[in-house]
Amino acid sequence: MADVRIREALLYESTGDGVRCRTCERLCLIAEGKTGFCGTRKNSGGKLFTLVYGDISSMSANPIEKKPLFHFYPGTRALTIGTWSCNFNCPWCQNYDISKSRERIGRGQYVSPEAFVRLVQKNGCQGTSVSLNEPTLLLEYSLDVFALARRAGYYNTFVSNGYMTVAALDALIDGGLDAMNIDIKGEADVVKKYCGADVELVWRNAVHAKNKGVWVELTTLVIPGVNDDDGGLRRMARRIRADLGDETPWHVTGYYPAYEFALSSAAPATPVHTLEKARDIGREEGLKYVYAGNVPGHRYENTYCPECGLLLIERQGFNVRWYRITADKRCRGCGTSIPIIGQAFPGCCA
Repeated sequence: MADVRIREALLYESTGDGVRCRTCERLCLIAEGKTGFCGTRKNSGGKLFTLVYGDISSMSANPIEKKPLFHFYPGTRALTIGTWSCNFNCPWCQNYDISKSRERIGRGQYVSPEAFVRLVQKNGCQGTSVSLNEPTLLLEYSLDVFALARRAGYYNTFVSNGYMTVAALDALIDGGLDAMNIDIKGEADVVKKYCGADVELVWRNAVHAKNKGVWVELTTLVIPGVNDDDGGLRRMARRIRADLGDETPWHVTGYYPAYEFALSSAAPATPVHTLEKARDIGREEGLKYVYAGNVPGHRYENTYCPECGLLLIERQGFNVRWYRITADKRCRGCGTSIPIIGQAFPGCCA
């Protein structure tokens, strides 16, 4: 019986030297019988095949705040899946057990799109999230899931490094993508040195997604000695405001030594004061919603009105404890409009 996880890829073109994958911006030229950088796509007989359609490495029902998406359907839960491998080579990867496990491709649990959407309902979730490793590698599967989920009334989200091609991004948007959290891992030199990628393409995709109606939030994993200098953080904050607008949420998140950085002691865990500094820099540069991540219980996890300072959404870790935004999405204190997509889950509303 044919392996149901092997399907013809959506985006590629044949060349004289093989096939060119057009799923992500690595644009791998893949010879007959070989795979590209991520190992999830193979040239067989002059056609490109994905090897991970429905090949699920992990599945869990998560608060949407865990993505993190703080301004998108607050207090709801998304059934979250991932597969194997990645198209970046970050030496500090926080999910290295699946993203650095190319040898496990094809060894996950197969879950059909139909079964997955049934599990969304069974687990009491309000939407889907493709995450954990780089979700672009699940492009074909995501499109089938999104169509079924939208038909059933669920939202669809991605947690991504943002390195897909515009063609792949447009396919996702047209197919039902509602929100994205995109990693901005640092400035150009950092992303080139450590991730082997061009950060300008990530910025391009963030802007493109927003312009096409996708709700976009950004995350920067703040790593001591890598991307935590004041100047770099300030320049990133300025660019967020200039390119995406001052209401774009920015999550500056604490890092813990992992993968190659854990072995080499390249960087210690991010001090809380560094995250506080990064958050304050973002606010100084005019961003209205900047959050400190991986510090449960910290006041910078919460949402405050940018005008009067009223506490609007109180969080404890990934849980919404208190919600003080009106039904028409305004501050209860001063009436300022607050950017919230969708309605908060009824159980979290005060």
